[in-house]
Amino acid sequence: MKRVLSGIQPSGQLTLGNYIGALRNYVLLQEEHQCFFMVVDLHAITVPQDPAALREQTESVTALFLASGLDPAKSNVFLQSHVRAHAELGWLLTTLTYMGELERMTQFKDKSSGKESIGAGLFTYPSLMAADILLYDTELVPVGDDQKQHLELTRDLAHRFNQRYGDTFRIPDGYIPKVGARIMSLDDASKKMSKSNPNAGSYIAMLDEPDVIRKKISRAVTDSGREVTHDPASKPEVSNLMSIYASCSDLSLGDIEAKYAGQGYGPFKKDLAEVVVATLEPIQKRYREIRSSGELQAVLKQGAENASVIAEATVRKVKEKMGFVLP
Repeated sequence: MKRVLSGIQPSGQLTLGNYIGALRNYVLLQEEHQCFFMVVDLHAITVPQDPAALREQTESVTALFLASGLDPAKSNVFLQSHVRAHAELGWLLTTLTYMGELERMTQFKDKSSGKESIGAGLFTYPSLMAADILLYDTELVPVGDDQKQHLELTRDLAHRFNQRYGDTFRIPDGYIPKVGARIMSLDDASKKMSKSNPNAGSYIAMLDEPDVIRKKISRAVTDSGREVTHDPASKPEVSNLMSIYASCSDLSLGDIEAKYAGQGYGPFKKDLAEVVVATLEPIQKRYREIRSSGELQAVLKQGAENASVIAEATVRKVKEKMGFVLP
């Protein structure tokens, strides 16, 4: 089976967009691939974090991985910081990364814009992301548009290392999931739904209570007119809501258009809210069971042990190629 690796930062609440665009696809991938799914807590600290909040969010995101359907018997679920090889290979690859490559990273430009002082970790973390991928001879990396640049850097670093020290790293490919719409913000369909948006009404958190979900959808921005029509160019807001509806139900976009023909936005948004509630309620129920059962630590321990076997062997091989004296 081909190896797949992906990770999500434990900063902010996971959203419906994270579920539709990532977690649901993780569950499908684990059936036919050898999967490594991380909560990337080392990446989270590239910007200031409250320790208590970081600890809570790390456990929460991991529990949502499992509640969404990731099976520890099929996937390796672990915390990035529990596998020390990530930090070690991250440093080794930083020494091969050029300043100009890091300066061109769009995410660095976005996250550093307007700030008086920037931590070095925010600048160099693409090298750590490359290490995450290369540690496991990863073949496929699920990527969205905002991560393609980082994957290209990973491929460049793998080529560079192989040319300088001999064939060592597998060159990973990006993987575009066959299912899963790109879910946009509820207050601006030109922007991706994001847990980092300061406006809580712009996203639906996976742990939002049903009444909160209903209120957020009722207040979601719509386009002028009243026709429920999928036309991203002229009706981006309604088209985004329709994509959410289709992703959370067995209806196609055409079915939704036909169902609400002539009815306007009111009935459509009311039914959409119930469809989203029905999608998230069983996940929330399972999430509460996981958090109260204490099973999380056992899953993370086993996942880290499995991952470390592969990761430590990779680091040892890399250090030997680079000329380090090994113990």
